[in-house]
Amino acid sequence: MDLADDLSDSPSPLPVLTVSELNRMARRALESQLPLLWVEGEVSNFTRAASGHWYFSLKDAAAQVRCVMFRGRNQFAGFTPANGDHVEVRALPSLYEARGEFQLGAEQIRRAGAGRLYEAFLRLKTKLEAEGLFDPAKKRALPRFPRRLGIVTSPQAAALHDVLTALARRMPGLPVILYPTPVQGAGAGAQIAGAIRTAGARAECDVLLVCRGGGSLEDLWGFNDEAVARAIAASPIPVVSGVGHETDFTLADFAADLRAPTPTAAAELASPVRRELLLQLGQLARQLHRHHARRQHGEMQRLDYLARRLVHPAEQLRRQRDGLDQLALRLRNGLRARLTREALRMARFAQQLVTPRHAVQREQQRLAALAGRSGRAVESALARRRLTLARLTSSLAHLNPDGVLARGYAIVQRQDGRVVQDAATLAAGDTLDLRLHRGRARTRVESTSVD
Repeated sequence: MDLADDLSDSPSPLPVLTVSELNRMARRALESQLPLLWVEGEVSNFTRAASGHWYFSLKDAAAQVRCVMFRGRNQFAGFTPANGDHVEVRALPSLYEARGEFQLGAEQIRRAGAGRLYEAFLRLKTKLEAEGLFDPAKKRALPRFPRRLGIVTSPQAAALHDVLTALARRMPGLPVILYPTPVQGAGAGAQIAGAIRTAGARAECDVLLVCRGGGSLEDLWGFNDEAVARAIAASPIPVVSGVGHETDFTLADFAADLRAPTPTAAAELASPVRRELLLQLGQLARQLHRHHARRQHGEMQRLDYLARRLVHPAEQLRRQRDGLDQLALRLRNGLRARLTREALRMARFAQQLVTPRHAVQREQQRLAALAGRSGRAVESALARRRLTLARLTSSLAHLNPDGVLARGYAIVQRQDGRVVQDAATLAAGDTLDLRLHRGRARTRVESTSVD
């Protein structure tokens, strides 16, 4: 059997892949089988490319792995790792196809142990928040013009220099009391809490600043101590927390009455600006001066008015005598006028007063006048009635049938007394009665005709 027969009888051959296809399949297999995970190790061969991407290796005692963290991710890291740093990387295992190298695509980086510390921070924050330690209703307002400031920090801390510089710029001469304490390391939380309680017990200041500069979560861990949070919440003095940078948050920030992003900002929030106060004071002084000037001018005018009203006692006596004389004159004139009016009134009453005889005569005269008026009224009424009667009599005379009969007319009646008005109702031989002006006659109808 030749070679061609052998090849035709063998199983189907495996596909031939290019290197690119192989690396692509390997990358897909890795990414599908290995999920996003956290990897801990020591940073080595760290390089920042011109594009902003980070390239480094993570290693431990037995192995190492290449890592890449692109600029869109590393700008939120909060710190730049250095060779030898022990870190934890949240990354997706993958394969760089161009070189066939296994690598981690880092999405998040933190210092080793920070994850456990952050979890402890969240647990403690939830506990204290449930107790109401961070209740906004319990926050106190800062005094507008503090007489003395207290600072809880380390004497060697750069934060103390920043606070003092800000205070010297804003309010020179404002007294400051330092309550020294370590701000990091073992036992720092207990010592910070003790310094806060000491400041509250002494009651030497109006506002208390708890501050330190920036650092890692481990560096700031002393301000996440439960004792520190409780000491701040129980402080009788309003507390301003200025720990770390603007992106750093500690339990001290949540427990304080006011949180500042930096120590310098804490000093600015706790102290007024001397220059602004002087400007306000100058403005108030000018307002007071203007008010005083207006008040003085008003009082001077009032004094002049009162001075014009002020009269010598002798002049006052003379004016009062003149007033009494005028009153006496008015009184005499008033009495005289009153007597005159009363006299006239009495005269009118005397005229109206008469004797009974005069009253009887007056009534008789009045009755005679009424009788005359009544007689004249009756005569006038009778005359009017006579005229009316004559007029009516004349009218009746015109309507009296006897008057008509007197002129030669007669009333024709049937035997039953009915008046005949139409000749057509008569027949020859009918007997009729004639009523004349004087007497009656009976006649018989010979014939009738109707015109």
